[in-house]
Amino acid sequence: MRDTALPIDDRGFSYGDGLFETILVRDGSPLLWKYHMARLQSGIERLALPRLDLAAFDSLPAQCGPGLKVLKLIVTRGSGGRGYRPPELAEPRWRWTVSAFQPSAERWFGGVNVRCCELRLGLQPRLAGIKHLARLENVLARQEWGDDAIAEGLLLDSEGSLVEATAMNLVWRRQGRLETPLLDRCGVRGTLLSALDDTLALHWLRAGLEALLEADAVWLINSVQGVWPVRRLDDSAGNCLKQWSLEANDAFRQAAHRQLGYPLNFGD
Repeated sequence: MRDTALPIDDRGFSYGDGLFETILVRDGSPLLWKYHMARLQSGIERLALPRLDLAAFDSLPAQCGPGLKVLKLIVTRGSGGRGYRPPELAEPRWRWTVSAFQPSAERWFGGVNVRCCELRLGLQPRLAGIKHLARLENVLARQEWGDDAIAEGLLLDSEGSLVEATAMNLVWRRQGRLETPLLDRCGVRGTLLSALDDTLALHWLRAGLEALLEADAVWLINSVQGVWPVRRLDDSAGNCLKQWSLEANDAFRQAAHRQLGYPLNFGD
């Protein structure tokens, strides 16, 4: 069902008891569809939602029309239950909406400034990796700055390990290796990150902020925006921690943009 009102007793509305996916669609064809459906299925299993036939969603991208669009799909447990206790026989509810999208080519090739957030992510392995609806930590982190010159904020967990940005995954290159944070205790495993893990030698590790200070290149990525090379990293007070020179022929960005059909080089 397309975007229509949810009843106030819907558990996704009341408790964040559900999941969502945001999918880039080009002329009716979805990008990274199998990865989105795999993450959605993983989320259904983690939240113990009733089994859904994901094939029911296969026709949605074609309904998005021409051009570049973002399809947002939301699945909730539905209504019912008493308080936090879910109903024994839940009837999942799903909605979808489509919006036009124009990515920022300036950020692809000119890079971005990012900051460290003060908020620390709590550890909850059962929810790690999936895209559940309860995203208050990300909302609070994004409230920390209003300067449009800052494109994103980096999040660490309660033990000081790097996790992600507020809406993007994090990859860096150190001593010739592509590294990315382990997402086994918190954070979202992005679909672009999963696709790149199948094609590149990504090293997943638990590391603190010092890993970025030792890196010679840093990128933020997601399946809608593509890749933003990081140009400057500030602490939460606005003090510069490190700056990076951008690479004209950025092999990592090119590999990611092939997955999304985005330009590989400036002027393409």
